[in-house]
Amino acid sequence: MRTILILISLAVAAVPLTGLACSDGAGEAEVGRTTVAAGFYPLAFAAEQIGADRVEVTNLTPTGAEPHDVEVSPGDVAAVRDADLVLLLGHSFQPQLEEAAGDDDEVLHLLDTPGLALLSDDDPHVWLDPVRYATIVRRIATALGETADADALVRRLERLDEEYRSGLARCERRDLVTSHQAFGYLADRYSLEEVAITGLSPEAEVDPGRLEEVIGRVRETGATTVFVEPLVSPRIAETVARETGATTAVLDPIEGLTEEQAAVGADYFTLMERNLEALRAGLGCS
Repeated sequence: MRTILILISLAVAAVPLTGLACSDGAGEAEVGRTTVAAGFYPLAFAAEQIGADRVEVTNLTPTGAEPHDVEVSPGDVAAVRDADLVLLLGHSFQPQLEEAAGDDDEVLHLLDTPGLALLSDDDPHVWLDPVRYATIVRRIATALGETADADALVRRLERLDEEYRSGLARCERRDLVTSHQAFGYLADRYSLEEVAITGLSPEAEVDPGRLEEVIGRVRETGATTVFVEPLVSPRIAETVARETGATTAVLDPIEGLTEEQAAVGADYFTLMERNLEALRAGLGCS
């Protein structure tokens, strides 16, 4: 880790202090838009929806990549240094990006948003709760000076919340068995009980004792579905399903888009709608 931080510091030092977009007259004219560097997809999506054609958003996590694992390149450092606004979750969700961004005034650490009720300092997955995500949207809009233009996005999130409340109100089962601990905020909002095979890091080694515990819980509760993720290997979840006679289904933490999702124009709302369908089927909702 020390070596990584040294390399980041050298990359920062190598980037000119003046913004690349302002290096010539053509760049300035083109930039009449606010430039935003976002740590990963949910933050980039919010900025794009709020600012529309008045913002130019760079997502620092490539399509198909897992944002926990993103490694900072000199190009990323340049994008951060040049941006009018930098959007990060903070709380070490993407530590290399946080190190590169520093604590300048234009850097927002969105888990520190006033009024955002965190379940813990370690769980960053607030965007999977539409109500908490709306709180983040409002803060981004304020930073962009686009508060009125956030209203449409907030209304969509309020409608999505209503759909989830209605869709998950009457279910045979309320245990949500997941491959990693990404759905705590969703579970908290809609009175589900997350049973995660691994912790907050999707690539963490699985403790054999925890694996046996989850298998026992699935058998005890009669859970019929183990939820897997698009950007994470399903191997361990498939083991739980095989040992218990359950099936697997995709529940997307929406940390980023896959290449296939990007190609067909999927976005936060279409993926959350698919998640609701998967939850209703897996939990036996009427």
